[in-house]
Amino acid sequence: MQQSGTAPDNGLLAGKVVLVVGASSGIGAEAARVFTAEGASVMLAARSSERLREIVDELTRGGHDAAAVSGDVAVADDVARFVDETISRFGRLDGAFNNAGIGQGGRLDDVSEDEFDRVMNVNVKGVWLCLREQVRVMRPAGSGAIVNVSSIGGLRGSPGFGAYQATKHAVIGLTRTAAHDNGPDGIRVNVVAPGPVLTSMVMKPDGELPDGVKARIAATPLRKAGAPEEVAQSAAWLLSDRASHVSGAVLTVDGGYTA
Repeated sequence: MQQSGTAPDNGLLAGKVVLVVGASSGIGAEAARVFTAEGASVMLAARSSERLREIVDELTRGGHDAAAVSGDVAVADDVARFVDETISRFGRLDGAFNNAGIGQGGRLDDVSEDEFDRVMNVNVKGVWLCLREQVRVMRPAGSGAIVNVSSIGGLRGSPGFGAYQATKHAVIGLTRTAAHDNGPDGIRVNVVAPGPVLTSMVMKPDGELPDGVKARIAATPLRKAGAPEEVAQSAAWLLSDRASHVSGAVLTVDGGYTA
């Protein structure tokens, strides 16, 4: 979804500064577009500095306030820099969208130790590092909102994605604990749990959907896969003041699949 024009004064996120981690493609890139269209200034973080520059250029041409920082979500110093650069550029951090993640397929007993460690480092350790650094600067301000990205795979099991699903269960656990730990300091922490979303992570190299994804869509009441902007819109609401009494929640964005 292409956004244009300056940020509205009455948008969901008007006047807020939001850090988007995992912003170079898919849901993260669309979140940058949605959040700025809703009035936010955004700092975009991901490993691909070239792709981040393209998105920042797109947003600034549309009159939005955006900057970028590159690094690896699984490296503590890089994640600290994501937050420090946000503070340096915008002066504060009001919200964060922790979207960085990688996929994994295969039976649990076929997953190599290296592959298991890799998916855990990005999908679980990365979220923990983000939470740690984000609340570090939100706590003195006495407010803030964080949205982590899990999956419907964090709510149920299915064959062939055990390590990935374990990470997405863990993201929900981290979020719920962080909501308890940081609620007294005015910080809300929530999760969005998408079903199949039309991004490169779920598509085959030839652009086709895997049979397993097709089966999930067929079992979805709305009979369609999600679009990245639909997940981003849900996250925008959770980051906004309209969700001021929502914390520790898991918002499924799955067309009714888990109903």
